[in-house]
Amino acid sequence: MILVTGATGAVGGEVARLLAAEGPVRILARRPERVTVHGPGVEVVAGEYADREALDRALRGIDAVFLVTNSPTEPDDSRVATAARAAGVRHLVKLSMMSVEEPGADDLITRLQRGNEQAVRESGVAWTFVRPRTFMSNTLSWAAGIASDGVVRALYGDSPVACVDPRDVAAVAVAALTGTGHEGRAYAVSGPEPVTAREQTAHLSEVLGRPLRFEQLPLDRAREALLAKHPRPVAEAFLESAERQRAGVKAAVVPTVEELTGRPARRFRTWASDHAESFTAADLGV
Repeated sequence: MILVTGATGAVGGEVARLLAAEGPVRILARRPERVTVHGPGVEVVAGEYADREALDRALRGIDAVFLVTNSPTEPDDSRVATAARAAGVRHLVKLSMMSVEEPGADDLITRLQRGNEQAVRESGVAWTFVRPRTFMSNTLSWAAGIASDGVVRALYGDSPVACVDPRDVAAVAVAALTGTGHEGRAYAVSGPEPVTAREQTAHLSEVLGRPLRFEQLPLDRAREALLAKHPRPVAEAFLESAERQRAGVKAAVVPTVEELTGRPARRFRTWASDHAESFTAADLGV
């Protein structure tokens, strides 16, 4: 039995779907009503990481855990790892990020993930880290602008990133959860090619069958937009990450998806075609 956390997100939801297609799976969810993976072998446990009783219920009889955390303040990785060890879990597969292995990355979010990985290492539970590059699905933040006036607004439109389809990240995680020999390994996961925001805009234009224009945001406007959604330390971390992308450090491609799944990683054009409806005016209520 495998426990999946983060099942209302892009990667965790796909991990749960893939596992449910093959056998029983348990899901820990703070808001069970948002879980979209259902079936006779799917069990949903309501609870959150700070609730040790809920964690113990979710971990009872579990062999492996897929762990997703995102709080910048709560020690959720330590909480889950400690409870997992007490429950006799044999393997913990954690969703991390590729920047943790890059010496030049020192933004808040990367530092937090390094600490989270360390907590998992020190727990005594065998671990695997899945470290993806930027998700292709991050471009969904452009949907409102595309629907309203056909404009993509982003910072540094010519900086490349080997972004990755969340479905491919999930496939790597499932390979680690269900296969052998993955303990003590950290897998960097990228897409098959580096693309820029301008190139992504062109792909979306072709997929949607309508002209789209890219507009590069000045740094001050990008900061203002981020501060409207995130606390200042998190917003500044995103801006630091964007500077590293502009320097070219996020363009490297790694073959992990094909090595662990036996098929090539999906291109951005494929992801965009599969999610075209998410960029349409009808879906956005425009």
